[in-house]
Amino acid sequence: MKATQQERNMRVEKNALIEGKILSTGLSGSRYEHWLLVLGIIFVAAALRAPFTSVGPLLETIRDDLGLTNTLAGAITTLPLLAFALVSPFAPKLAHRYGLANVLLVSMLTLAIGILIRSSAGAVMLLTGTAMLGLSIAVCNVLLPGLIKGKFPHHIGLMTGVYTVSMNICAATASGISVPLANSGLGWRGTLALWFVIAALATLFWIPQMCKLGQGSRNNALSTTGNMWRSKLAWQVTLFMGLQSLLYYVLIAWFSVILVERGMTSSHAGWILSLMQLAQLPFTFFVPLWAGRMKNQRPLVIISSVLFILGISGVWLGSSDWMALWAICIGIAGGFAFGLVMMFFSLRTRSTQEASELSGMAQSVGYLLAATGPVLFGLLHDMTNSWSIPLVLLLGASVLLLVVGLGAANNRYVGD
Repeated sequence: MKATQQERNMRVEKNALIEGKILSTGLSGSRYEHWLLVLGIIFVAAALRAPFTSVGPLLETIRDDLGLTNTLAGAITTLPLLAFALVSPFAPKLAHRYGLANVLLVSMLTLAIGILIRSSAGAVMLLTGTAMLGLSIAVCNVLLPGLIKGKFPHHIGLMTGVYTVSMNICAATASGISVPLANSGLGWRGTLALWFVIAALATLFWIPQMCKLGQGSRNNALSTTGNMWRSKLAWQVTLFMGLQSLLYYVLIAWFSVILVERGMTSSHAGWILSLMQLAQLPFTFFVPLWAGRMKNQRPLVIISSVLFILGISGVWLGSSDWMALWAICIGIAGGFAFGLVMMFFSLRTRSTQEASELSGMAQSVGYLLAATGPVLFGLLHDMTNSWSIPLVLLLGASVLLLVVGLGAANNRYVGD
């Protein structure tokens, strides 16, 4: 049994070495081509959240303009999350069959077209375009961490940091400028359609990668180390992804509402929410760098969970005068957690195929929790007429994040 395990590990390591050589063919010899790939990753990452986060501030305007029910209006934000959950497990299989670069290019084209369709007509086109966005973003979310692992094996932390910061800066920007742009004369349709430019640029920057990455990512048949869904470590990473997604999307959805009910003005509450999102940005870059240099990432997991517990406890029991501090704690915690889970996809796997499969599994469960979390949180508030029990449950999720995170941070691989 021991010999069989050793032989299996040797086969996986050999496949990973072959994969790295194939992926780097034609790129290592040209700095221009190398930086073109980096720019392609940056623009793809930039296009992954902005089309989604730009909708929230305009949701009431869209609902009133199209005469939508609250249920249909809610579907505009939940459809992408459900698409993330349903499509993520299939993205690695598509990349393995048709080529990673090919699938990413088609996804970016679909994203660009979906943005235009979403803004073109009535409710049917709005929901159709939104569904296309969700499908495209889900595929790119899953495949990019695997691509980074295969193409930048010695700079995984740096490139993961670049990828996550690009994604989160555009997400925060989209949330902040949507209402001013809509009020400036563009309307909600023009404002949402503007993000077509980013998606189109990402598509253009990705076209040169077709010849460079297509053959290696399609034809190199990589063996995996067993069923990912039966791996204890894979489930620890998956639950870490799910819990941090749950915490993030619940707080994004309800934090401002909680503050307003505490007596804060809407504008002040919006500023506090923006502060929370801005606080996480530096750490989505630095945490992957730190994680890549550590033997295990347990200290980073502890910091993330402690800050979540401190921030949520402050929101629940603390004074409104200190809400900015609690928001900063939650933002930093979210930056740590998101940066960590993006690194876990690479650090806990030996090959691009494994990284993509783990990413698909984790994001499928993670975004399913993210889709249901805000609804459950609001339902508990309606049932109890208080924020206490919902916030206590978030504290429980923070403790569970610590427990599964300590397991996910161990220096081992999903097939061991």
